[in-house]
Amino acid sequence: MKDTPVLEICDLSVAFKMYDSVFGQRDLQVISDLSIKVYGGEILAIAGSSGSGKSLLASAILGILPENAIVTGDMRYNGQKLTPELQEKLRGTEMALVPQSIAYLDPLMKIGVQTDGHKKPYPKEKRRHIFRRLGLSKSTEKLYPFQLSGGMARRVLVSTALIANAWLIVADEPTPGMSLEQALEAMALFREMADDGKAVILITHDIDLAFAFADRIAVFYAGTTVENASALDFRTKPDALRHPYSKALWRALPQNGFEPIAGVQPYAGNLPQGCLFAPRCSCKSPKCEQEAPPMRELRGGEVRCFYAT
Repeated sequence: MKDTPVLEICDLSVAFKMYDSVFGQRDLQVISDLSIKVYGGEILAIAGSSGSGKSLLASAILGILPENAIVTGDMRYNGQKLTPELQEKLRGTEMALVPQSIAYLDPLMKIGVQTDGHKKPYPKEKRRHIFRRLGLSKSTEKLYPFQLSGGMARRVLVSTALIANAWLIVADEPTPGMSLEQALEAMALFREMADDGKAVILITHDIDLAFAFADRIAVFYAGTTVENASALDFRTKPDALRHPYSKALWRALPQNGFEPIAGVQPYAGNLPQGCLFAPRCSCKSPKCEQEAPPMRELRGGEVRCFYAT
């Protein structure tokens, strides 16, 4: 693993200009003070429930947020500030996205041409090799997107990032609709890319799958990072983790008791003052309800909690 991150994000905030009425306007904050790093040679998995900002982060990295988005903070690619101009230059070449939605496939273009992208000469043999590994037949390249099942379409989207040979791969929920065998093969391909020196960001609800292949886990809650930890910490016991929400995620897994926690994650426009997790936390104090804890280093990881030990 390299000493310098391929991608470093510090205090990223994303808001959207919204209309309250015919004449009124407000900024809806959806991501705040979010910080992650991903290095060449590793898979960073991003875990958290729906609405925690995971997919918005992917769009922010690639520079494909809607025009009404307001982005602040610092994003750097190999030490260079990731400006909109640089994002456009790197997108599809050095940076590749495996999108969550299969609607990203062009309905008027055959699959083979789409997966080859803009590379010439077309990497036909490489594409067919990846197709075979993902359980896609050679004839798939002659089909249109409407002729694919949902699982096939997701495997095609995974193949586009692998063929691009990018140095930063952002995979947003790449495995839903796949069989377990297909999902494991897709993850093995991401693992091979990381072992080849690439940086992979894996956004997923399938925490078990992330634990098996990732090197580190970033836990998101209500639009911010609450913990950055080694995947090994998640594979041991909750005491190895730092944040109460991370421990709750561990205990909510079927093999760990399937224990839910009371309450729901707050959403943009209705965020509490202070610590975002405080309304659901059994360890909160009045300080937690008044002040937002900063991210700090602890036991080889990072945590956003006043009382983590």
